[in-house]
Amino acid sequence: MKTEVDYIVVGLGLAGINFVEKLQEAGKSVVVFDTGENYSSWVSGGLYNPVILKRLTLSWNAADQLQRALPIYERIEKRLGRSVDLRIPVHKKFQSYEDLNNWVVACDKPHLKPYLNPTTISEAPQGVKVPFGMGQVLNTGKIDTAALMQAYAEDLFDRGLLFKERLEYHQLELSSGVNYKGITAKRIVFAEGFGLKQNPFFDSSKLKGNKGELLIIDVPDLKLEFVLKTDVFIIPLGGTRFSVGATYNWEDKTLEPTTEGKQKLLKALEKLIDLKYEVLEHRVGIRPTTADRRPLVGVHPEYTQMAMLNGLGTRGVMIGPTVAHQLYEHLENDQPLPQEIDIKRFYRN
Repeated sequence: MKTEVDYIVVGLGLAGINFVEKLQEAGKSVVVFDTGENYSSWVSGGLYNPVILKRLTLSWNAADQLQRALPIYERIEKRLGRSVDLRIPVHKKFQSYEDLNNWVVACDKPHLKPYLNPTTISEAPQGVKVPFGMGQVLNTGKIDTAALMQAYAEDLFDRGLLFKERLEYHQLELSSGVNYKGITAKRIVFAEGFGLKQNPFFDSSKLKGNKGELLIIDVPDLKLEFVLKTDVFIIPLGGTRFSVGATYNWEDKTLEPTTEGKQKLLKALEKLIDLKYEVLEHRVGIRPTTADRRPLVGVHPEYTQMAMLNGLGTRGVMIGPTVAHQLYEHLENDQPLPQEIDIKRFYRN
């Protein structure tokens, strides 16, 4: 049986979900191929936080990205009947009086005022160690990425739009469009994350990859209703479970948990809390990142019916909706891609 669609999308992580959502909003037909192995989302905290807390600066295009992203996640929630956007506060632990003073100074900067609460916090839940206090970041939250991916995949599968299998690159037939095992499409978009390394059509050398490890812990006596950030995040997961993470390793690209990563996380955790805990899980994932920390978006230089949406890095929850929109406008309405995300930036003389 032959099927004709506008798009084939490969990958259903944050990049793929946001592009498929854009297609559905625009009334385009789509089928998706995804195995369920989303290695970067496995270690994603899912936070949307406009401030780089280490330097107290705004992240790249934060205001515009949040303005586009939050209504999209709200729309997905309503359609799927699943709550995925948890409006949870983010608090930065001050490491010293100098750190606290830097926060006070930053609160007076016009571009940071909407995002930093000038009233610092001196009290903390029992067992949380913050001798210099905390500062609250405003307009933050957490997307439950696991719930989002599960619900989104179930919806597509129920409608016959998701194939839970690996796309076989050698079976692609490229002429004026794309043909794959009887499915004919105008275009194909690869949103494979670090899986791009196996894609023979695109040069994946610019996708560096960053291994992250996190722990899921049980802390019966910890009453924490916000995300606490210092060297790591500790994020409430409901009940007495919390995630602690994550590490960053640019060299190791294996999916094996390491003793070094675990010990690094536990050392950071014990600077945050003075409570008994149990480690329940040790998770590992590879984030799709680039040397310049910008996404990889654009069209294949030879096969113009083929495109890539990748490299969202650590802020994929915020970045995904914007770059998905930009790629769609580029493909459908010939709008130029911003140079900072266009894959062509790596191939200029």
